[in-house]
Amino acid sequence: MADSIIDLNKTNFDVEVLQSTTPVVVDFWASWCMPCRMMAPVMEEIAQDMKDKIKVGKLNTDDSGEIAARYGISAIPTLIVFNGGKEVDRIVGYVAKKAIENKINNIL
Repeated sequence: MADSIIDLNKTNFDVEVLQSTTPVVVDFWASWCMPCRMMAPVMEEIAQDMKDKIKVGKLNTDDSGEIAARYGISAIPTLIVFNGGKEVDRIVGYVAKKAIENKINNIL
């Protein structure tokens, strides 16, 4: 995982996401999910390109199912954009980098 992406889990989710003063994009994924694996390099690029504006985290739904359930994740990959600890946008499935950047920029 790239240095600019935070590995999220039940121990750090609240601090890194819900208490963050910076908008956070959380990638809900699993290692067996091919679209999730396709999304990984896109998220790494976004994390690098937008590191001064947002934080990017990845949450493995197999390891942290209780958090995925809390947000009603029924398909992966799912990206949830949090701002001020609240969900402000959601993208389900593989999408192009530009579409993700547009959604983030609309929030900033």
